[in-house]
Amino acid sequence: MAEIAHSSYLDFTSYRTTSATDPVSAYGIDPADIQKTGSSINVALVLDRANDPSALLAGDWAGRQKALAELKAKGSLWSTYGADPAEYQEVVKGLGALGIPIIGDATGSAGYVTSVESRTIWVTLDSQTFDKLFGTELLRVGPADNPSHLFWNGNLSLPDGWDVTGIWPDVNAGHAVSNLAGKVAVDLPQGPQGIGNSSTIKPAYYAQDIGQTFYNFPTAWAGQATGTIGLIEPGVGSALPDRATDSFGDLLNAFRQGAGITTPGAYYTQNAAGQAFTASAGERSLDVGVVASGAPGSTIGLYVGSGSTDVAQATEYTAYQAAFWDTVHNPAVVSSSFLAGQHPAPGSPFANAADELMVDAALRNISVYSANGDGGSGGLVGNGLTNVYSAYISPHAMLVGGTALSSPAQAAADPTLSDIVGKAAVGDLATIWQLVAGGMTTLPQAGSLTTTEIETVWNSYVLTGTNLDPGYLKNDAGSGGVDPSHPIPSYQLAYGLYPVTSDPSHEAGRGTPDVSALAGGGMFYKVPSDDMTEVWHDFGTSAATPFWASMAAHLNVEFEAIGLPQLGYANDLFYIASVVAPASFNDITVGANTSSYLEGGPLTAPIGKEGATGTLTPTGYGYSASPGYDLATGLGSPNALLLARSLSAVATSQYYFETPDVLTQGSAGWTSTVDQSLLFQSTLGTDASLFVGIGSGGMDVAGQAGGDFAWTSQFAQQSLQADFSSELVTMFDKQAQGTIVQADVKSGDAVSVAIGGAAVTTPQATLSTPFGFVDFVAAGADSAVRAARAVAVAETAQHADDQDAIVRMRQNGENDQQVMFYQVDDYAGTIDGLAPGEPGYEMAALARAYQGQEGEIWLHGGGYGEYTQGEITGVDAGDLIATALKSDGHTYYAFAEANEEVDGAHVAHLWNYGLNTWGWEDLFGGGDRDYNDLVVQLDFTSAAGKGLA
Repeated sequence: MAEIAHSSYLDFTSYRTTSATDPVSAYGIDPADIQKTGSSINVALVLDRANDPSALLAGDWAGRQKALAELKAKGSLWSTYGADPAEYQEVVKGLGALGIPIIGDATGSAGYVTSVESRTIWVTLDSQTFDKLFGTELLRVGPADNPSHLFWNGNLSLPDGWDVTGIWPDVNAGHAVSNLAGKVAVDLPQGPQGIGNSSTIKPAYYAQDIGQTFYNFPTAWAGQATGTIGLIEPGVGSALPDRATDSFGDLLNAFRQGAGITTPGAYYTQNAAGQAFTASAGERSLDVGVVASGAPGSTIGLYVGSGSTDVAQATEYTAYQAAFWDTVHNPAVVSSSFLAGQHPAPGSPFANAADELMVDAALRNISVYSANGDGGSGGLVGNGLTNVYSAYISPHAMLVGGTALSSPAQAAADPTLSDIVGKAAVGDLATIWQLVAGGMTTLPQAGSLTTTEIETVWNSYVLTGTNLDPGYLKNDAGSGGVDPSHPIPSYQLAYGLYPVTSDPSHEAGRGTPDVSALAGGGMFYKVPSDDMTEVWHDFGTSAATPFWASMAAHLNVEFEAIGLPQLGYANDLFYIASVVAPASFNDITVGANTSSYLEGGPLTAPIGKEGATGTLTPTGYGYSASPGYDLATGLGSPNALLLARSLSAVATSQYYFETPDVLTQGSAGWTSTVDQSLLFQSTLGTDASLFVGIGSGGMDVAGQAGGDFAWTSQFAQQSLQADFSSELVTMFDKQAQGTIVQADVKSGDAVSVAIGGAAVTTPQATLSTPFGFVDFVAAGADSAVRAARAVAVAETAQHADDQDAIVRMRQNGENDQQVMFYQVDDYAGTIDGLAPGEPGYEMAALARAYQGQEGEIWLHGGGYGEYTQGEITGVDAGDLIATALKSDGHTYYAFAEANEEVDGAHVAHLWNYGLNTWGWEDLFGGGDRDYNDLVVQLDFTSAAGKGLA
């Protein structure tokens, strides 16, 4: 037999939670209590894949989708990425020779998926056959039919030649704990430990209302049919108590009617014969209630997994597997609010089994949303370090964190927000700027319960004397941090992230969460009670996760409408959207999730819901919200409408177009891919010298710092919402941008930037360069120069010609504003050989102008501070579109060479805010350089879609 490395019981349960080296000492087991017979266990043997899908999954989303579609069309997806049939049969034959029964089938309907495609063989082992198979004894503590521990000593072994790379015991095993932080203790301040979680006003809403009111769900979503959403509900499924007189379906419909949904709901249950009404029923009802309201047009699948009878333990693993391999219902989205107690060690067969399970979901083109947990930075593990629930923290799942959301009425009743509320009330620009970045779209309205004032990290911990209640031993804060058991995913590295734990171990790994949404604090979700008969007010990332899954189901409808496959594994798309269209996410910048602790100590805290208490010592390691991605809230919470638009545009670009990157990086640095006119836009913390290198030459520029509230890409894109307050727009008028220069660059020219002598990096360039810009960022990140195109590429839905493009405009200039769009021949803006500024260019541009729906070629702005929207017609796929602005008797072009000269240099009047969003300076000679006098966005996909115009 061959010993399997890293296959001890503690490798299964307790990576990075204990320093113990054997189960007996780790769990404090009395050797006299250990029994060697009488228990059995079901175990998955997971074989290696016939071929490694890593390269496929590491490619971009469109490449994955096309490759998967081709393999499915040929019927070769699972002959390629399932097990080798000969290797599989060798293991089956060997198990037969050992007298070990195989259970399960390809459907998993009865609890276990066993198939060549899934590479999985489930077996039932008693103490004797466990020893035969693994070369070590199965030990237990407690009664045979309900042991408190089932474990083994040392590593496992398997017969020689078996191609088994993963093992998963179907048992709910908890992790062991010991002090890994040393003698570390911190003093906590009295009172609330979080900001924005202490309002005395605590409303509750149905998920659909939360989506529409606070997260900008399009109203059209409420009535649209959406695909099946699978819910991981191990052991409980649709079970009701024995006293129940109504069916689950009737109770589900009664809840829907209470939420104002008149259509009946649809659901199904996998392995209903194995379900039971247990303590998990409340979790089940929470998931069901959020999805039933958030995506009322979705069929709900309830995945029991292996069930709660016989030797089965109804683990999350079997429920996940049943959902992923359900080829009858084929859920497009799977959501799990259940967190495994195990912490498998990297390189162990247990970690491999869990990771490859999520790869199966990616290959089945399923979007997986997993709760990041409710235990703050400590993750309910009293080892003194930061912890995350690592068993299913896969790079192929979206991990959902938690926030606390406050309306103006709630914020005014929250003492932790008094400073922020007070500053916002008197018009403090810095405070209002921060609140807008976090999703506020109108100035706070006293008493309002239906607008957003601030969203913070969910952290409900409160210290009173020596009593921490709510406290670290319960689910009261959004988990987040770093998982060292998984490497940093490629999309996080491309985003410029290098997550490292904040505790003394300083270990790098996968950053969590990816995204967040309302989980608690002062606002709750209306969901059914555990027995489905009442309406409860519930909370947690267990609510935020099915909320995000509901949104994903709606996004799939939009993708289908514009000719795209469903999202599937699409984490990278969300990170790209955050870079090129940052308004897709509300940026959470306030609060922290600190909750690391050691067991025992001076503080008391409640445990669970039964009134028991424990003691702890806080160690003070955690993660704070900050601008951009952070390890408390990820990319942020969704602006659903803007996220749907940006994902549609990004996915369409990848799937249907091969637009040349604006710059490409080689060993010698960045070079231009085509002849083009580039804007070099500086964002400087202080005045600094700039050098823009082009080819063998370049330009020395005296860079001027911008205003404190110069418009960002996020603010500019946020302003292009019809309900975004004109007061907020005009409040930030006349905020100068940094210095801008524009230059023609030839294909193959080297392009470089230097900022005041500081080292410059391009941390997100691989994500942004396909979408027309690269940011050169100076050390310290307070100064940058964006090299950006001055034209838009018409990346239309399905690469179609003769399309309408939506034009969104927000005016922040006081003059009359008119904008024209015209087709050019190249990225430098030439028309029939005429370069911008040459005689005849103006007439050539007019001749190439696109018309609006009424035949007009100039579209008017809405007036100072106002929003307006129009369309241009006759847009063909791949058209290069330039813009011109008419203001106060002058016409300005996207190309400086066509504009006026000041001090011998032509004036650039255009600013690139990302993803076909542009800001104009409307004053002759450069004016106040705010580049927001008319903000314009071209949208090439929404007119072909559903409800996102």
